[in-house]
Amino acid sequence: MKINIVERKLRIKDDLRDYAVKKVEKLDRYFQSDATSTITFSELKGRQTVEITVNNKSMIVRAEETTTDMFASVDGAINHIERQIRKNKTRLSKRLREGAFEKMAAQEAELEEDTFEVVRHKRFEVEQMSVDEAILQMNLIGHQFFFFKNADNNDAPAVIYKRAAGGYGLIESE
Repeated sequence: MKINIVERKLRIKDDLRDYAVKKVEKLDRYFQSDATSTITFSELKGRQTVEITVNNKSMIVRAEETTTDMFASVDGAINHIERQIRKNKTRLSKRLREGAFEKMAAQEAELEEDTFEVVRHKRFEVEQMSVDEAILQMNLIGHQFFFFKNADNNDAPAVIYKRAAGGYGLIESE
């Protein structure tokens, strides 16, 4: 697994770097050999955040953990990724490395499979509008996201959403 480390507005020490790399390398047993991983370290107002993203072909697994200690943040993010993989192991088994779950056989009895259940189905006409109009519409209806045709990008399907850290995000198809 190839591991990239990103430091945002801070410099991390070698012992933290080695610790994070060692922990992420343990995830290697789940993924194919050509998987890449990005570990992003950041700090805001004394809160230490670690974001780990693993890209394995077309599948992306991501976790973010914020604590007052960078080592605890690394541990939390790794645990979160492992929980995601275990929770969805039957769905992921075709995409992950062969035999990735052999060590988890003892835990298998404890874990209960979640089913994806669509509890509401909604249809509506998708309108053409600018990003600013979409943000306004989203705020008017009180949703966290809004789907629209982006008039600024040749009517490409797009989603505008509220970010947890503040501001808005835009997702567009290529």
